[in-house]
Formats: sequence, structure tokens, C-alpha cells
Amino acid sequence: MESFLLVALFCFLIYILSTIQGRFNNLEDHIQRLNKKIDLLKTVEKPSETIPVIKKEELKIAPDQSNKATFESAQPEVTQEKISDEQLEKIALSSKIDNSPKPVEPKPIEQKPIPKPIIPVEPEKSFWENFKEKNPDLEKFIGENLINKIGVLILVLGISYFVKYAIDKDWINEPARVGIGVLCGALVMGIAHKLRKNYAAFSSVIVAGAIAIFYFTIGIAFHDYHLFNQTVAFSIMVVITAFSALISLSYDRIELAVLSLIGGFAVPYMVSTGEGNYVVLFTYIIILNVGILALAYYKKWNLVNILAYIFTVLLYGVWLSRDLTSGKPHYLGALIFGFAFYFIFILMNIINNIRSKGEFSKTQLTILASNTFLFYGAGMAILTNYHPELKGLFTTVLALLNLIYAWFLYKKFELDEKAAYLLIGLTLTFITLAIPIQFKGNYITLFWAAEAVLLLWLSQKSKIISYRFGSVIVHILMIFSLIMDWIKYYNGNLALNIIINPIFITGIFATASLFAIWYLLKNETEKLTIFDITFNPENYKKLALEVGFVLTYLTGLFEVIFQSNHYIENLYSAIALPILYHLVFSAIFTSFLIKRKSETTYQGVLLIATSNIILFAFWFSNYPFLEHKDIISSGIGESIAFYLHYVSLFITIYFAYQLFLIYKKADFDLFKHRYFMWIAAFLIIYIASSEVMLHGLIIMNSPVTIHDLQTSTMYASYKSDLPFLRDFIADDYIGLTRTKIIKTGFPVLWGILAFVFLIVGIKKQYKSLRIIALSLLGLTILKLFIYDISNISETGKIISFILLGILILIISFVYQKIKVLVIDENKPKENNETE
Repeated sequence: MESFLLVALFCFLIYILSTIQGRFNNLEDHIQRLNKKIDLLKTVEKPSETIPVIKKEELKIAPDQSNKATFESAQPEVTQEKISDEQLEKIALSSKIDNSPKPVEPKPIEQKPIPKPIIPVEPEKSFWENFKEKNPDLEKFIGENLINKIGVLILVLGISYFVKYAIDKDWINEPARVGIGVLCGALVMGIAHKLRKNYAAFSSVIVAGAIAIFYFTIGIAFHDYHLFNQTVAFSIMVVITAFSALISLSYDRIELAVLSLIGGFAVPYMVSTGEGNYVVLFTYIIILNVGILALAYYKKWNLVNILAYIFTVLLYGVWLSRDLTSGKPHYLGALIFGFAFYFIFILMNIINNIRSKGEFSKTQLTILASNTFLFYGAGMAILTNYHPELKGLFTTVLALLNLIYAWFLYKKFELDEKAAYLLIGLTLTFITLAIPIQFKGNYITLFWAAEAVLLLWLSQKSKIISYRFGSVIVHILMIFSLIMDWIKYYNGNLALNIIINPIFITGIFATASLFAIWYLLKNETEKLTIFDITFNPENYKKLALEVGFVLTYLTGLFEVIFQSNHYIENLYSAIALPILYHLVFSAIFTSFLIKRKSETTYQGVLLIATSNIILFAFWFSNYPFLEHKDIISSGIGESIAFYLHYVSLFITIYFAYQLFLIYKKADFDLFKHRYFMWIAAFLIIYIASSEVMLHGLIIMNSPVTIHDLQTSTMYASYKSDLPFLRDFIADDYIGLTRTKIIKTGFPVLWGILAFVFLIVGIKKQYKSLRIIALSLLGLTILKLFIYDISNISETGKIISFILLGILILIISFVYQKIKVLVIDENKPKENNETE
């Protein structure tokens, strides 16, 4: 009896609602008819009983009131006349009477073509603006759309409370309760179907209520009453979900599709017992997503796609986080189902736009990118403890998938460029990530070097601009990776073969990639722009060439430093090898620059050659002296720096020759400076004096022996510290030898240099050089009588005075013999002379 009353009450409520809704609809129809009649009457009636009558003879056009473009007429005089009601009615109802003034017809003129108006792009509207546009009448929206949904919700809650009250009073047993719920849902569904023809929107809301009743009824029957097992409950709810999806398709209502989606994702929780099978769960979710997404694709319901994506991510993410922290995680299954969800939603976004061939919205691009990164994060989390060696391969596969998407869809289906750029960006990102993930050390640099060249080549072949920017980014990463490799290998304790070792080969490969970039861009001049960023091929190939030379230099320098320190014990001998490498590389580089024959390259040669000459004179030439001292004090070692310095000296002379070539070909202010000749002469004198000193030490000194130690007056005091005594004795020997060379060798050397300077100055008519020669000769004579003559042996005096005297006589003779070549300062200069 109670069940019958409950059903009757429910049906009575539905009848009352439908009756009231029908009455309101009939009332609205009557109101619309009355409005139409009122509008018709308004067209007949006029507010004024007088109309203007224009006299034809008063129709004039004033010259000052006319316009050449429009030919507007002057204002006529108007008189008012009384018109009867009958005439007024005839005028209002007649469509043939036309009392409007007739303007004077102007002469036809040639009309200029009107330019097409520029239609500005409408800004993207906000949610509230779109809502107001679709629902201009807020009262109508609330009355027709919102209230009915609230009413159905309240009705379902009222029925639920009534059923709960009946259950609490034990009026209805458990099977009857379930039957009543199903029957109520069926009755509501039937009423909704009956109202569908005339009240489609209202009917769809009632259908949603019926489907909700079905879900709750089966859920209560399973959890609370245990009327059937989990499999049966799950099957019934799947049927309800499929039925709701078909209903939403039949009604063509997105609200029902959303309800179907929510119900479908809620089913596993409704029938869950806490010991679920993830394979069954995710298989069901895949089937649900495919069905719902197919429905959304057919009806173009993007909201359904978004909700399906959000629910799937939440469901899979919660399960994965729990599964990975459990005692027995399902790595392989998690990876397979994760890929299935990722692939479904990639297709969801792409297929929708292939069909519509429209631009991707921000929401779709967000789903496209977030879907990839979320799957990548899940895959990396799974592989960390499952197979960590496959993380790099997994990243590479994901990059290739995005590349395939981009190429296939852009070329075959003309996909939106924004989505193509996004996929290409994802490809570059994952390829770049794959290298450091899968490999270690120098392999990362090798792959990035190859990738940078490959991306630029692909950009030239495919005309995809974003590849170029990817190449630039990867090359920057390659440089940083190479620096880290240098620090790791050359500061480590690993033994490396000469040249044939990983880090040197990596450096050569990295520099080769930069030169390859320069070669690929050799003939390109067109600037390309993407996202307001400009790629200038001329600037970039120039930068690549310059960075390539720098990396080549550093690669060789670090290798020489490491190998020389590893194989040569003496520090100063080991330093001589990097010095020689630096000078050889600089000479080759300056030769390359000179061949380009431009002012810029000449400036580069001038800077490099001058710097190396100064470095050799005041820095590089010191290491043979330091090596000699170590050999003298220790008694062991080889004169490596001494023999290598000959090559360095030859290269330094070659730099001076390059400066001479530039002096002949280019016009630089440096060569015209009044002190340039003096500085050049000073460097020649300094280097020559250093060479005389070095060779004198090598010839005159010998290593300290045991006998030298024992015969030393300090042996007793420093017997326990023989290395210090060796250094002291070696310094003493070297000091004595230096004094002898300065007093006997330098006067002769400087006299010879003065003679050479004089000859060259006379031949080339360089007055400054002749002055330098005479100044040097005077300095030598002054030094001889002030410093050299004191405390010098008789033999040294004889040698110095005789040789210097002979040189002075020769200089005087030569000066007198060829004095006709000397420029007479009183005559005008007919040729160039460097002052």
C-alpha cells in the first residue's frame, strides 16, 4: 500500500509540474499574439495630426548650401494645413501616395573606387560576455533554463528523503526498495519522453534526473543491500552509462553527455570494494573514453573532451601514486595503460581539428602539451625503479612520436601551424632531454653536436623555421656540456691516450658541428622570424665560425696541457709545449686571416701578431731560463723548453714578417706613430739580448755536482738540506755567468745591432732608425766605460774593446761611404720617411 502511495504521489507531482508549465506556455503564446497586434496598430497611427506640405515653387538650391560630392538641397519653406481624420487614415494606409520633396537631380559624376574597409579582428570574449550574448534576457534564462534544473534536483532529493523515511520505518523491504527506485526512474524517463516533443529542454533535465535515480538505486542495492555481486552491479551501471549516452545523442543535449561522462567515471567507485582489478578498471575507462569521445566528435562537444581528460588524469594519477608506493607495483601495466590514455587524448585533439580544419584553441593546445608532459612524467616515474636504463629510449620514442604527429598532420592534413610548432617544440625538447638521460659524459656533447647540425639541415629541407631556433638552443647546450666535459676529464685522474681519447675527439666533433653550421648557412641571407624572434643567418654563421675557432683552440690547448703535464716531469719543460701550441695555432689563424684581404682581418692579424711578440719577449722566453736553472740545481732533466724555444722564436719572427706585410698593404695609424719604430727596435734588442744570455748560460754552466756541494763553504750548515744548497750554488753560478755575458756579450751584440739598424736606416731612408742606431751605439759605449770596465777580466776587456772598436770604425766608415744616401734635412722630402 505504501509503495502504491509513493508512486502515485510522485506521478501527481510530475503531472502538476507539467500542467503548470503548459499553462505558462499558453499564457506566453497569448502575450506574443497581443504584442503583434499592438505593433500592427502602431504602424497605422501617427502622433501628429498635421503634416508638412511643400510648395513646388519654393524648392531651391542655394550655391553656398550645395556640396559637390552629395549635392544636398537647400531647406524649403514649410506651411502647415489642417487635414481631416478621414484623409489622415487614407494617407496612413496608402502606400502609393508620396508627398516627400523631390530634390533637383544633380549631374552624374565619376565616383572614385571605395577602398575595402579593414575589418579589425574581434577580441576574444570572456565567459561572462559570451553568456550575456547567448542569454540577453537574464529573467528568461532563469525562468526557462535554471529553475527547471533546480526543480528536478529538489524533486529527486524529496523522493530520496521520502524513500529513506519509509525505509527507516520498515515500510518497504530491500528488494522492494530497489524496485521502487527503478520504477521511479522508469516513470520519470517515460514522462520525459512524453514531454520531449513540445518541451525538449525541460524534458532533457527530467531525463538527467531519471538517470541519476538509476545510478543511486543500483549503487545502494550493491553496497547496502548486497542484492547482487560486483560483476552484476558493474554490468548494470555500464548499461546505464551506455543508455545515457544514447539518450544524450537522441536528445542532442550536451548536459546529458556530461551527466553520462560523470556517471561513467563514478561507476568504478560506486561498485568498488577496495580490492579492485586495475586491468578491468582501466579497460573500462578506455572503452568509456572512446565511446564518449566518439560522441563528442560527432556532436562537436568540446566540454565533454575536456572533462573526460580531467577525470582520466585524476583517476590514473591517484591510482599510479598509490600503486608505486605499494609493496607490489604494476610497472608494465601502468606504462601500457598510461600510453593508451595518452594516445587517446592526442587523437582526441588532433582528429577534432582535422575534421573542422580550424585553429587550435588555447584549451586544446594546453591539453596537447600537458597530456604529453604528464605521460612523460608518469613514464619516468615508472621506469626509475623498473628499467632505469630505458629512460633515455623512452624519451626518444616520445620525441619521435611528436615528430611523426607534426610531419604527418602538417603535410597531409594542413594542421594548424600553432599545433605543428607545439609538436615540433615537444620533439626538440624530448630529443634534447633524451641525450643526458640515456648517456653520460662526453656522449651528451656528441649527440647534441650532431642534433644541432641535423636540425638546421631539416629546417632547410622542410622550410620549418622553428628547427633553426632549436638548432641554436641545442648548440648552446652543447657548449656548456663540452665545458663540463673538459672539467671532468682534464681535472680528473683518468689516463688518456695522446689525441685518441674521448674528450679530445668530443672537442673536435663539437667544433666540426659549428663549422658545419657555417657551411650550411654559407649562401643564406634571408632573415626569418617566428614569435617576434628574428633569425639572421649572416650574423649566426659569423658567430658560429668565430666560436668554432675558439673551441678548436681550447680543445687543442687543453689536450696539450694535460698530456705535457702527464708525460713531462719538469714543470717549465711541460709549459713549453702549450706555449708552442699557442704560437703555432696563432700563426695558422693569422695566415688564414691575411688571405681574406680585408681591413677587419688585417686588424685581427695586427692585434694577434703584436700580442704574441710581446708575450714571447716578456713571458714565453722566461721558461727556458727557469728550466736551465732546475737542470743546473738538480743535475737531472732534459732541455725541452730550450729546444722548443727555437720554434717559438721562428714563429715570433714570422709574426714580425706578417706585420711587415700588413704595413705594405694597409694604412694603419699604428705604423705612423712616432714611437712605433722605437718600440719595435727595443723589442728586437730585448729578444736578441735574451737569446745571447740564454745561449751563454747553456754553454758556460753545468749541473751542480757532489763535489761542488762538498767544497762549498755552506756545506756544513746545510748538510741536512741539500736541495736548498743546490739551489743556492746554482744561483751563484748563474749570477756570475750573467755578469760576464752582460759585460762582454751585450756590448758586442748591441754594436752589431746598431750597425744593422744604421745600414737599414740608410738603405730605406728611415731617419728614426738611424737615430736609434746611433743612440744604441752611444749607450753601448757609455755602458762599456761606466759598468763593463769594472771588475772584468783582462781577457774580457780585450775582447770587448777590440770587437766594439772594430764595429765603431766600421759604422763610421759605412756612414761616410754611403752618406750620399742620407736625406738632406734642408731639402724638401721627395719620398716617404718614417719619423
